[in-house]
Amino acid sequence: MTPAPQSKPARGKEFLAATLLFAGLSLADAAEYVIDPTHTYASFEIDHHGFSLQRGWFTQTSGVVDFDPEAKTGRIDIRIAVASLDTGMAKRDDILRGENWFKAKDFPDILFRSEQLQFTDGKLTAVDGKLVMLGEIRPLRLEVSRFKCGLNLASRKRGCGADAYGVLRRSEFGMEQGLPFIGDEVRLRIQVEAYLP
Repeated sequence: MTPAPQSKPARGKEFLAATLLFAGLSLADAAEYVIDPTHTYASFEIDHHGFSLQRGWFTQTSGVVDFDPEAKTGRIDIRIAVASLDTGMAKRDDILRGENWFKAKDFPDILFRSEQLQFTDGKLTAVDGKLVMLGEIRPLRLEVSRFKCGLNLASRKRGCGADAYGVLRRSEFGMEQGLPFIGDEVRLRIQVEAYLP
């Protein structure tokens, strides 16, 4: 009598392994990603006496991105260290960190916390949240021009990245120094990458 073929158990094991692999990928997609401070920066633009747009950035950030692509849910928390402000001119940076502007000693962080992610045709296009600055909390929408989650082939880590921008009025946070000669409207841009720990 010919022995029964042994292929079914092997196929069963292969199917189980594949199922576990895809389950693992799904869980990874929905996991919490930690912001990579070496690839995450917040920058700003502001009108200077109508002559030019002055620019600066903050070199220290931290936070998390929690994103589930299937459920289209998640959250984004970003902490920006005010003391890391850099406009390319040390004397100006000291003034901006001081009592008439960012008051870095009293308010060392700027926070953005998402409340709702907005999708268009299945693609993340905006994030509505709250910006906390100088002790004031105001709503802020960040428009998302680029967003991607996947495997970074260089680092071999799963992550998410985005480019986002929003507009705020600094006077709404109590920062009125230099008005109206230095602009009230500030364009905030955030480039972010976050990876599984």
